[in-house]
Amino acid sequence: MLYVFGVGEVAISIVSDPEEPDFLDHTIRIVGRTTQVLGNMQKGETVGVRGPFGIGWPMKDAQGKDVLIVTGGLGCAPVVGAIEYIFRRREEYGTLTILHGVKTPHDLLYRERFDAWRHQPRTTVLLTSDEPGKTWHNHVGVVTELFDQLRLSPDNTLVMMCGPEIMMRIACHTLAHQGLRPDSMYVSLERHMECGIGLCGHCQLGPFFLCKDGPVMRLDRLIPFLGKGG
Repeated sequence: MLYVFGVGEVAISIVSDPEEPDFLDHTIRIVGRTTQVLGNMQKGETVGVRGPFGIGWPMKDAQGKDVLIVTGGLGCAPVVGAIEYIFRRREEYGTLTILHGVKTPHDLLYRERFDAWRHQPRTTVLLTSDEPGKTWHNHVGVVTELFDQLRLSPDNTLVMMCGPEIMMRIACHTLAHQGLRPDSMYVSLERHMECGIGLCGHCQLGPFFLCKDGPVMRLDRLIPFLGKGG
């Protein structure tokens, strides 16, 4: 949680390696008063920080396995830290496949990162756009169409997924048909978070409080609730 004194507080993902606490990198979308102030801050100004809260990506469970990362839109931001974590400990993980979809090329964040990731060992990066335009040289369509280009080992693959919930529901359904079990798929859900400790109820989803039980949760725990409001 990032706090601007006298203005407000917002939940923002950590983009940098979570085990490097001396430096925190955030990607902030300016959509309201607090993020507007954050976006206009200059070097040396003070930002309040609470947390981290909740449960993040299952990096230990993924050790020794192939990792498939599927994101859409701004959903790429919460997985950047996990990707960089893997690259810093590359020998501990199998193949890494990164799939990311955007509506238009203008919506693509981290262009330089994606280009750099393509050159990492045992790493595949596939991008797609719904409305490509003339300068787009990657796949055209929705991100789930990229599954046709993959050769997965269902018994040795762990999936991390973040993006619009409709995309994640379709992706999980498609991957299940390819043999992946629900307990091998993890999704990051977005709800309005305020207290960060499961008391205010703003982020409740069924029996879960996403600020405490999530935002990353294993699919087999979420199947009855995915796609429902808080």
